[in-house]
Amino acid sequence: GPTSNMAEKILQLLCSAKKLDRDRGLAELDTVLKGNETEAVKVVEEALGGVLRDSSAPWETQHGGLMGSKMVLTHDLCSNEFAELARDRAVQLLTDGEVRVRIAAGQLLGELCRRDGVQVYLHCRETILEGVATNLERGPQADLPTEAQKEKEKLMEKLYGTQGKEVADAQQIFHDTAGWRHLETWMKCLQEVIEGCASQFNPHVTQALLDLLFQALTHTNRFVRETGFNVCGSLVTCSLQQEGEGTILQESDTILLHGQQLAQHFATGLADNWSQVRMAASVATRKFLLSLPSEEVRKTYYPLLLPRLCLNRYYVAEGVRIYSQETWQKVTHTKGKALVEEYISQVVGYYIEATTADNHAVREAACACIAELGSKISSDVVRPHVPTLIQALLDSFQDDSWPVRDAACIACGNFIQCFPEECKPQMDTLYTLFFANLQDNIPSVRQGAAVALANVARAYGASSEEFLIQKVREGLEGIEKQPASTEKYSGLDKGPATYGVVKKLRDNDLDLHTNQTMYSCGSLAPKMGRGRDGGCMDHKFKKPAEPWELTEGCVHLLAELSQIPAASRQVAELLPLAAQAAAKHHYPQHVVLLETICKQLPAIGRGVSKQLFKKRLEDFLDPIFYSVSCDNQLTSSAAAECLLQLSHFLGPNILRGRVEMHNPRYLEQLDKITPAQPFAM
Repeated sequence: GPTSNMAEKILQLLCSAKKLDRDRGLAELDTVLKGNETEAVKVVEEALGGVLRDSSAPWETQHGGLMGSKMVLTHDLCSNEFAELARDRAVQLLTDGEVRVRIAAGQLLGELCRRDGVQVYLHCRETILEGVATNLERGPQADLPTEAQKEKEKLMEKLYGTQGKEVADAQQIFHDTAGWRHLETWMKCLQEVIEGCASQFNPHVTQALLDLLFQALTHTNRFVRETGFNVCGSLVTCSLQQEGEGTILQESDTILLHGQQLAQHFATGLADNWSQVRMAASVATRKFLLSLPSEEVRKTYYPLLLPRLCLNRYYVAEGVRIYSQETWQKVTHTKGKALVEEYISQVVGYYIEATTADNHAVREAACACIAELGSKISSDVVRPHVPTLIQALLDSFQDDSWPVRDAACIACGNFIQCFPEECKPQMDTLYTLFFANLQDNIPSVRQGAAVALANVARAYGASSEEFLIQKVREGLEGIEKQPASTEKYSGLDKGPATYGVVKKLRDNDLDLHTNQTMYSCGSLAPKMGRGRDGGCMDHKFKKPAEPWELTEGCVHLLAELSQIPAASRQVAELLPLAAQAAAKHHYPQHVVLLETICKQLPAIGRGVSKQLFKKRLEDFLDPIFYSVSCDNQLTSSAAAECLLQLSHFLGPNILRGRVEMHNPRYLEQLDKITPAQPFAM
């Protein structure tokens, strides 16, 4: 009849080799089932039963059959015989060679658990747990057919050469990063089943099941760890009576009996080297903390979990960072500060441990967190820990990775301002480090050092200000020593020796890139050890500082010091030196220095006052107009912006008058940037 024709048509779509057709088939099946006719459901069951029984069909057909059957199982009129057939076939297909079929089989079992409850899990528990256990124990290529095995060996050889040690390293890296064949799908199936059974699963959370899961959480392969945390997230919420985050666990729940073990593993996951694993652990941790029955119960887990959540609010991976900030608000409400103060020793302990992590992103986050302790937490609570924290920052200050040096530098500046007395003994060491950063190769590191040194001046007043002004004087005069061209890698006699060119030569330096360990781009693991080489985000590139870099750092420092009222007169006295430095064009990077001077001049002017600044303005007009017409886009746009700001600050007519007096030829350029204002009568 018409119903069977329609079932035929749906089957054809469901079993098509094209995903689009299979999706369309599902949509049509949905429409038919919504008609609620017993006859139609019966016909569809028969048709799908035929597909399920045919084990020789291509994978697309089996996939379509599973997806269709899953939909039928949600219908009230679905028969028990069909449910049983679907269950048996799904269990068999959990070991299929095609990953999409295995995933669909797991989803179907989850749907069955939703329909018939925990007995479905009990019926196939052996199979699922066995599947997880055996796959956890054996290597990823145990079940590769010989062809695939040969292919893999060829690939490994291409990637890693044939030397013994390297092959072993390579095997390990492959082991840690490649997909883990069936293990992931077994874990996903377990997750579907747990979610399907919901609170009925609670009595079946046994130590044996947890041990199996914990084995996955400590597995060397990151995909397995990630899936493991996803399963844990489902496990934690399976006991909740209804959906949504407002639900809580009962005291008697098995999850709470094993809470300490879970928290221990969550803590490890929150500090995993792979951002994806960290993310999955963050999700599971949030579910866990928000489902606990009371603040009292939560407090037992805070010493372990709070410091890690706190650090992840600064983690480099945006997903983890934003998610952790939200978790922090949801868990602590407005009491975050009080909680950090309550658990300060655990927090400090973890931050210090994090400054020695292998992962440079973690070290950078740790420095940012330490800075935050200085500025946000009550100083009496932090004071006892200041010596250890300063020591950790001092170590990070000499890190191989420049983002870590930069973060440590800014944190030290904050700390000195909050704890001037406690930091005094370390100041000699700190000054040396601050000045090293002030002439670093990386522009943002130089800028960070200037900000930090201005905080030192705020903390120690006149004595420090005089010392810094003297250093700025030396730095500005030092431009005299700048050679006309720079040689690091010889053969660079002609042309600008900018950072990029030198780095390119270094990047193509064969000795640095032959017979080195290979790293995966997705992990921050070994790339930036505190004293290791290698990796693709190589932040270690350093060439000796050049005089112009220190001069540029000193211009930033001048701008920062100009914001301190007590120092502004001394800053004004140094302006002629800055103008002299700006007039030197004998070296290729002079455009970088000019860009900085143009960016900082308006700020310096506002700091030292209109009246002192006007006296010095003329010295800067030649460098500014040289910059406006310079070939370098960044420099010329910075110069134009500088003129706009100065015209705003001094008054357009005053600026125009000064320019006209100095050199009337400049007016044409000035009028293009700030059109002349009519005189007010």
